[in-house]
Amino acid sequence: MDWLDIIIVVGAGFAAGFINTLAGGGSLIALSVLIFMGLPPAVANATNRVAVFSQNVFGVLGFRSKGISSFRFGLWLGISALLGAIIGAKIAVDISGDLFNKLLAVIMLIVVALIIFNPNKKNTEAIERLDTKHKAISIGFFFLIGIWGGFIQAGVGFLIIAVLSTVNRFSLVKSNSVKVFVILFYTIAALVVFIWEGKINWAYGLVLAIGNSLGAWIASRWSVEKGDRWVKIFLLVIVVLIAIRLWFFS
Repeated sequence: MDWLDIIIVVGAGFAAGFINTLAGGGSLIALSVLIFMGLPPAVANATNRVAVFSQNVFGVLGFRSKGISSFRFGLWLGISALLGAIIGAKIAVDISGDLFNKLLAVIMLIVVALIIFNPNKKNTEAIERLDTKHKAISIGFFFLIGIWGGFIQAGVGFLIIAVLSTVNRFSLVKSNSVKVFVILFYTIAALVVFIWEGKINWAYGLVLAIGNSLGAWIASRWSVEKGDRWVKIFLLVIVVLIAIRLWFFS
């Protein structure tokens, strides 16, 4: 990697970490940049997890520094998601390259739809639902979210916020604090699978992690609302381009 590559990758990591911590979809930027840098999509997918792990370490620390945490509930969700992530990561490793490219293209477009139409609404006045029934429902959903996260990661933040805001009626800030903890937890399992299978490019992964960590730290401490209209437009353009490339030119 030359200095220009390093600057580009760190910049992409910063944007991804910032957007991921506030809402979700930032990994689309990281994946796009890694793929255009020449990494095979499956390797880019695995390499991104190094940065995602680092990003969420700093995200958790940032939220805790502001006194926002829900450790016990987050741990149950994290364990459920971790089990799902092992399955998802194995699918990502074993799937054929061409099929992975096409699935990635479809998933990217689905995530863009979530970003543009944003079904998650801020819910600051509702009473939280943490009774046994709603905890169990969330734990079940997080197993499925873990499969998605283990497989591709991109867009998982929107799914987590959707569950926490609708099932448990968490505020956006609290949802984000639980989100970064859960993703940190299950990413450990996904990383173990990808490391075991030799799918990670460590040079790109560690450089990307620098940007992701900085973006996550700043975003978690700001605790602002999710990406604005210009971020959505940027994501829409770049994801459509990479989806076309994956589908027709892989």
